[in-house]
Amino acid sequence: MNERMQARKSVAQNRRAFHDYAIEDRVEAGLILTGTEVKSLREGRATINEAHAGEMQGELWLFNANIPEYRGGNRFNHEPKRPRKLLLRKREIGRLMGAVQRKGMTLVPLSLYFSKRGFAKVEIGLARGKKEYDKRQTLKDRDWSREKQRLLRHSARDG
Repeated sequence: MNERMQARKSVAQNRRAFHDYAIEDRVEAGLILTGTEVKSLREGRATINEAHAGEMQGELWLFNANIPEYRGGNRFNHEPKRPRKLLLRKREIGRLMGAVQRKGMTLVPLSLYFSKRGFAKVEIGLARGKKEYDKRQTLKDRDWSREKQRLLRHSARDG
């Protein structure tokens, strides 16, 4: 496991994205959050399963990510599913939006975590939707690789 992966304190994963999409590229982006959102994330309370990223006013935003209200936030609490601005360089935004517009790809959040320095980050995947037969083939390949490992373990133990 590399150093960057060890530094992450994971808050939310989107495992469904790997089933529904073929991830072609990954990008790390910062998030603009309010204080109660950060506190809620530190408690590990967030879901990004239905979330997606898109363009609004020339910038990238994270839509439909659910960060529940902070319990001790009283009247200063945030709206749980509000759009959140993603922090990326202009060149990255242009590259990602070009791929979305030209190639019909989708920007899907893969994970939400805190970096080593304590900043909230989101890993965005540039993804192409899988067809139903692609999903079935992926399941077959995974089952076959498990079966191969099982057979190799048993043959090594017997031999």
